[in-house]
Amino acid sequence: MIDINLIRSDKAGVAAALAKRGYTAELDGILDLDAARREIIGKTEALKAEKNKVSADIPRMKKNGEDVQPVFAKMREIGEQISASDEKLKTIEDELRHNLLCLPNLPDADVVAGGKENNAVIKIYGEKPSFDFPIKNHVELCESLKLIDYERGVKLAGNGSWLYTGRGAVIEWALLNYFIKTHITDGYTFVLPPHMLNYECGLGAGQFPKFEDDVYRVDTAEDGAARRFMLPTAETALVNIYRGEILEEKDMPKKLFAYTPCYRKEAGSYRAEERGMIRGHQFDKVEMVQVTTPDSSKAAFEELVGKACALVEGLGLHYRLSKLAAGDCSASMARTYDIEVWIPSMGIYKEVSSVSNANDYQARRNMTRYRDGNGKIGYVHTLNGSGLATSRILPAIVEQYQNRNGSVTVPEVLREFVGTDVIK
Repeated sequence: MIDINLIRSDKAGVAAALAKRGYTAELDGILDLDAARREIIGKTEALKAEKNKVSADIPRMKKNGEDVQPVFAKMREIGEQISASDEKLKTIEDELRHNLLCLPNLPDADVVAGGKENNAVIKIYGEKPSFDFPIKNHVELCESLKLIDYERGVKLAGNGSWLYTGRGAVIEWALLNYFIKTHITDGYTFVLPPHMLNYECGLGAGQFPKFEDDVYRVDTAEDGAARRFMLPTAETALVNIYRGEILEEKDMPKKLFAYTPCYRKEAGSYRAEERGMIRGHQFDKVEMVQVTTPDSSKAAFEELVGKACALVEGLGLHYRLSKLAAGDCSASMARTYDIEVWIPSMGIYKEVSSVSNANDYQARRNMTRYRDGNGKIGYVHTLNGSGLATSRILPAIVEQYQNRNGSVTVPEVLREFVGTDVIK
């Protein structure tokens, strides 16, 4: 959530920053609501002061034998005015908060304007694999090696679903073990969060209220209003762990990671470039999150980028690292770098990790703060990064590591988990 004080002091600057996203902000309406809120608060405080003053006269009037009934009537009148003001204030504050919650985050100053056409490749790792034989795509390879059963996956859950079988399930689990082992070695705390979250988690992460329709909502016996949902990413849970808390600076940064399936309502199109496991309604992902002080935020971002890159490099996969333009960053994020692996059969790169910094945007929404060594309280910064999502890593592995005879060489870092060097 954007600080209302910033909008008051630099409306033009906020509007210009949001325009980099292609977002036209109705800031005048927000400032009008804020002005009305402050005016009502001022009038209400004046009414309360008057009520207290009148009330203080009652003992003196009684002692002097004066009629206090007019004073009681005046107090009732003032009380009714205060109640009406409080009700009006709540309505205005609710509308103001809703409007603020719907504003996307401000992109960092060095993030360029525009959409994905302005994304910048800042690193390329390895060479595109070359083959001296006709290559197969990952769907053909996964079916011929009996790693994935697409037909029965659709039978069980519809389009955008698949079924890991036999060695395919083993490779999937090997990837997760590789990621988990690396993060534990790096000193991150392993978390297994609930998959069904309450509404406040979506609000705190910045997905609600604007993107409520993008998640799978769940009706429960005790909550008929469908205020719970299936997490679209573990970030939604992790950034809310310290919601409403004040952390001590000496205990920061908090470095967390979680494994969860991710549930996405939009599985995308079914074009050739979305075939197989490239896009689905459910996929596995290990997610990293850091909760830091503002001073440590930049270093934390670089650390997360480095960790995500190292995981892909450990698998020996050719990829590129891209810095996203403002319009291609998600609404909650001030900056994002994408790691995109090469899919040979498609001739394109596909994102397997997004590393992002929300600055204090999420913290303001979920009231996560910290106390520094001098006792001053401020908002934390939250950062997240996929470390990694498997549904595109596995296709990249089978395509980049395929052999002439239709077998697939297992990346060295996975062999201890898979138990073989080659899948054939």
